[in-house]
Amino acid sequence: MEIDVISEEENPMLHRSDVRFEVTHEEASPSRLSVRDSLAAKLNKDASEVVVHRLDTKYGMRKTLGYAKVYETADAAAEVEQEYMLERNKIEDGEEEAEA
Repeated sequence: MEIDVISEEENPMLHRSDVRFEVTHEEASPSRLSVRDSLAAKLNKDASEVVVHRLDTKYGMRKTLGYAKVYETADAAAEVEQEYMLERNKIEDGEEEAEA
């Protein structure tokens, strides 16, 4: 699986950058978590700071277009993102960890 960043826009108010990317893959469409981990490695970020919002694979194609939000810290992601997106990306909410 190979990831190419198409565009990256800074969003300083929310302590993040919005990233559009293209994934080239040989097998079936990659999972959200494998894309998140690969994108985090490419951008030198921790996986808990990357939230993949959209993956779009056209039928029969070996390319997937995606959109992700890359935060400065995992706490910034937990503060801004909706709970269901944190669950989809397997990011633990800091408040839940403190309560447990």
